[in-house]
Amino acid sequence: MNEVCDSEAPVLDAPALARLAGLMRARDTLAASFEATRHRLARRHGAASLEPWAQGVLALVEVNAGASALLAFWRASLELSGRLSPAALGETGLAAAALCREAGGQAACAALDGFVAIAPRLAGEGERAAFWRALLALAQAAPDCVESVATQAHRLVLPGHVADFEGFIAAGLKAAGRDSARRRAFFALEDTLALALLARIGAGPGFAELESELSRVLAALWGTAPPLQPLPPAASEAPRRVNIAGPVLRLPEVFPGVEGEGARHLYRAAALHAGAHLHFGNPRFPVRKFRPVQIALAGLIEDARIEALAMARYPGLRRLWGRYHIATPDDGPTLACLLARLARGLFDPGYADPDALVGKAQALFAAARDRLDDPAISLDIGTRLANDIGQRRLRFDARGHVVEPAYRDDGLGLWDFSDIDPEVSDEVQLLVEAARIERREGEDGPPDVAPSRAPAGRARERAAGETVPVIATYPEWDAQAGIERPDWTSVRALAPAPVDSRPLQRALERAGPARARIARLVKAAKIGRAVRLKRQPDGHELDLDAVIEAAIARRAGDVPNLNVFRSTALTQRDLAVLVLIDMSQSTRAKLASGASVLDVEKLAVAMLGEALAALGDAFALLAFASNGRDDVRLCEVKGFAEPYDAAALARLAGLSSGLSTRLGAGLRHAGAEIARVRAFRKLILVLTDGEPSDIDTPAPDLLQDARRVVLQLRAQGIDTSGITLDPAGVGAAPAIFGKANAMPVRRVEDLPLRLSELYFRLARR
Repeated sequence: MNEVCDSEAPVLDAPALARLAGLMRARDTLAASFEATRHRLARRHGAASLEPWAQGVLALVEVNAGASALLAFWRASLELSGRLSPAALGETGLAAAALCREAGGQAACAALDGFVAIAPRLAGEGERAAFWRALLALAQAAPDCVESVATQAHRLVLPGHVADFEGFIAAGLKAAGRDSARRRAFFALEDTLALALLARIGAGPGFAELESELSRVLAALWGTAPPLQPLPPAASEAPRRVNIAGPVLRLPEVFPGVEGEGARHLYRAAALHAGAHLHFGNPRFPVRKFRPVQIALAGLIEDARIEALAMARYPGLRRLWGRYHIATPDDGPTLACLLARLARGLFDPGYADPDALVGKAQALFAAARDRLDDPAISLDIGTRLANDIGQRRLRFDARGHVVEPAYRDDGLGLWDFSDIDPEVSDEVQLLVEAARIERREGEDGPPDVAPSRAPAGRARERAAGETVPVIATYPEWDAQAGIERPDWTSVRALAPAPVDSRPLQRALERAGPARARIARLVKAAKIGRAVRLKRQPDGHELDLDAVIEAAIARRAGDVPNLNVFRSTALTQRDLAVLVLIDMSQSTRAKLASGASVLDVEKLAVAMLGEALAALGDAFALLAFASNGRDDVRLCEVKGFAEPYDAAALARLAGLSSGLSTRLGAGLRHAGAEIARVRAFRKLILVLTDGEPSDIDTPAPDLLQDARRVVLQLRAQGIDTSGITLDPAGVGAAPAIFGKANAMPVRRVEDLPLRLSELYFRLARR
């Protein structure tokens, strides 16, 4: 060992170490650090075992990593020497050198520092190799992003989830494509998709998987299921909490780091706690001159109050919530830890804490047990405890405050922020920012109605000066990543090519009986707002005014009018219909008659359009095809504001087959178009001959995406149905639209009548 520690002594059977020692002697700025590192490693592992480590250092020297990277590797070697052997340290140096070759010395330095932070989480050589392999893949594709990822390694690499880290890198490269700005934002964790994927590492199931279950549980316990909405992940490392916005409960999309049944249990606890707030009355305390610490304490007492009421009705809730109250004095001396212990003390009267503040809170709460129905006790007790904290000079971190335990809501739904005293507005704003969500309530209080779900057809307008004919971008569901990728598909306007419409007109003339039947079906479907008819001879309820007049007439000796009933009737049509036509390559197939599938689709649409136009219904005709996510082509045959005339018929006749069927993107654009129309009833009818498909995405993923769009449109009040050319009856239409909203057509020639029958069936619901 003395030979190794002495830089002048020869090193036998260690050519790499000998060469390295000679190189370092010539570099005054590094010699001392090298010798100190070598000496300490030799004392721990023995001089004879340092050759692999030296090979790692030499690899960094040979790629000209620079002094900073060498010092970072030596720091990492010392930090990890108790965990990793010299051979493992040498592999780390080789990996850092390979990274440096692709991304530079600064990136290698950041990667080494990040590796030190996450190395205790990596189980064995395989996971360590996976970490460096993922960074190298990033360096080869986007070298300017390596440093950003390395500095966030402690957030991106969780125990047992190194594969998710590799998946995060792959997803970021896939999402950004050739957009370097988007790529940098993604790997700097400034992109919403990146934050969503980050939150899913080591977490699950999430809100999307549990929403329906939570609604059922809430309805079972509290008699009603309030609207539920997801909260996107926060940009910072602080965790999300449930938010109550008027009648709406907004839950985190995922609880980071909570897996399996633990996640299911936490969602249930959180939803039932927030539901108890709504059930027992969610007060709107005016903020006025309350300071953040008073707001936090009052919220804590209010949580204890509603939980006491809830547990009195359902004692089993104590087991549900009790598992999260685990705070102890050993957690630390901070005020945040003290508040968590205070929450435990109020939840469990048997808990004894050495801090007098917890005992005082328990005594005040116990004295108010006979007034638990009054929310005012929360303000009273919270203010008294806040005064004690102020006298003890305990610092409350408004910006970093997070409510504990994790199942409780952020407390902001209790407060009316419309009347904040100017003296404390900045401090209160810090507390509001701590929740990291956009407040959706008006200045005067909560909204009158629940906020609607985000529209399925939300679109980003084309950027000014953009030369390509992109009219909107839409999200798309990535089944593999389990996330909806924003702005993932680009919709381009395809100008219709009008042609001679006489062949289509002759086909319409030959189909005279079918045209007449379709016209009768469409006319029979009365869709509109129900009009209340008074003073009817019969009906489903009494007309009180008419009843009173009849009674007066009888007493006066007059003959009463016996029309004393009320009924409702649909007296006017109030309907908007959008027909979405698949014009993909598969519609080019020829039938025995010589016509193509697309020709039959045109005839069916022409018949339906003719009947709708005769009745004055608002309707639009769109055709779509796709050539990858960046080229979804939409052809507007007829807009809602345009007449159905000879020009529209010519555009319909000019549709031609080609490309693929990215149905989800087409549905989103159709949803955006029809959402702008004012109508009592809105229908989207999809006419297609096959399942979703495209050149860059597996068909099952596109099917799932289309199904999600249909559900989103339904949540907006837009009925979406599909009629598919499916001779075998085994297509995907029922999976996408639901069995009740899908109509398979076995013979293509039957399409015109079947399309109108579907419309009739839907319109009469």
